[in-house]
Parts: sequence; C-alpha cells; structure tokens
Amino acid sequence: MKIFDDIAELQLALAKHSHERIALVPTMGCLHQGHASLMQKAKRLADIVVVSIYVNPLQFGANEDLSRYPKPFEADVAVCEAEGVDYIFHPHNLYPEHGLQVSLKVGELSQVLCGSSRPGHFDGVVTVVNILLNIVRPHIAVFGTKDFQQLTIIRRLVSDLYLPVEIIECETIRESSGLAKSSRNQYLSDVERGQAAAISQALLLMQQAALNGSDLEAILSVGNNHLFNHNIKPEYLEVRNTITLQPIQNLAETHQAQIFIAAPVGSARLIDNMPLLPNKAEEESLCN
Repeated sequence: MKIFDDIAELQLALAKHSHERIALVPTMGCLHQGHASLMQKAKRLADIVVVSIYVNPLQFGANEDLSRYPKPFEADVAVCEAEGVDYIFHPHNLYPEHGLQVSLKVGELSQVLCGSSRPGHFDGVVTVVNILLNIVRPHIAVFGTKDFQQLTIIRRLVSDLYLPVEIIECETIRESSGLAKSSRNQYLSDVERGQAAAISQALLLMQQAALNGSDLEAILSVGNNHLFNHNIKPEYLEVRNTITLQPIQNLAETHQAQIFIAAPVGSARLIDNMPLLPNKAEEESLCN
C-alpha cells in the first residue's frame, strides 16, 4: 500500500493501471467498520482500490467546529492496510490558497432533512466529490447508505453532469444494539450509547407498523412515541421518496419510501434511515 499527498504523484501511479478497474472510496478519515465494509465491496468489484482521507472544510458550517474533527491518521492507515487498499490519497489541501472561484451548488435535494439545518453542507460535499472523481478518474465510487441524502445527491451529481463513474451503494453497518456505525459514536458515553440504540429501534417499529397496515400518521406516531420514551427529541423523523426526497403523501408510494431521522444524543448528532418496507433480511430480524 502506498500513501500519496500529491495529486500528480497519485495520478502517475494510477496511470500504470490504465487497463485495470479502479475504485474510489472517499472518506474524511476516523475510519470504522462501516468504512471497512466500503473498502471490502470496492475490493470485490475492482482491481485497484483508492481511499481518500480528507477533512473537507467546505462541508462544515459556521457553528460546526472543523478543528475538533478527529484525525487519527495512523489508525486510519492501519484500517486501510488490513482491508488490502492499494493507495491512500491524503492531500493537505484541495483548494486554491485564496479560495475557490468556481464550485458546485445543489438545488432542492439539499434544502430538506439535514440540509435544512446545515446550509451549504451538500454544496461542499458535491464540490469535493467532483474534485476527487476528476483526480482519481475511477470506474466506480463506493458510498454508504447511512448517509442516504448524501448518496442521493451524489447520484444526481453523476447523472446531471454526465460523469463517467458508477456509484455503488453499501448497506449500513450496525453495532449489536442496532446503532448505525458512525465516527460520531465516539462522543457517546456508555449510557448515551444505550439510549441511542432507540433510534434504530424506532425505525424498526415503524417498519413493523407499515407491515401491519397502519397509515402514515400512525407509523410516525409509533416512532415518535418510542423516541419520547427514551428521552430523544428528533430534529426530524420523516418518510420521504427515495429519489426526490420529497414527503410521501400516501402509502401507495411505499416501494420508494424511506424513513429518515436525525437526533441529538448527548453531544452527538446522529442520523439513520431505513426503507419503510423492509427487505427480506430485515423482515426475518423483525420476526426473530
């Protein structure tokens, strides 16, 4: 495995693999099992795997502490090495010294859910992803479904700008309690970690309510009541279309309906999502 911080040197190395299939796994570091699963999928689908580690300042808002974001680079390298990654791209800065004059902007998809409380966040995401795709020129790029809104927006980035890359999704990796793996989980105390498990439990209960034929209002009530009983006040708990991210008006749209949640637990802001109608594996877990 080789580590590059220079764009030209990385591109020179990748040029030697012009007849091989290249995968990119973009990250901001602080890698965990969820990131490892992205690397594993990339390894299965490509010959060469590149993991980028870059804390992107453009996706941090005015009230979000960029300097506080953890950067355990040596531990991240160990994760990549264990997963058989070929190259790590760890640039010091991807932007001009005096700031960007040209960047990307997301429309309505960025104005709902997490975007409503984090203005400009997804503009920063698509700008840096576009830069990374242009630098690496991968055949595929792998993203997790835990950040479902981000995944949806990146799919539109690729389709709207006709970028020559296939976006591959990877299922959310969870702790034994059901809590979605996240870099932010490290901010939780043991008590808070137990409390946070109620987030995925609420989504599973909402899935079960949908399977039982409840209407949308009742489904949302089931989730909100479970969160209330565990002293969690969500920033949002909504059912939206998986493609447009617009609110679901009736349950005739369940085949494209996703439950989305963001909720503070302790000092951490946690997000999660699940399809309103579970897949077969999820249905089995509900019945066990």
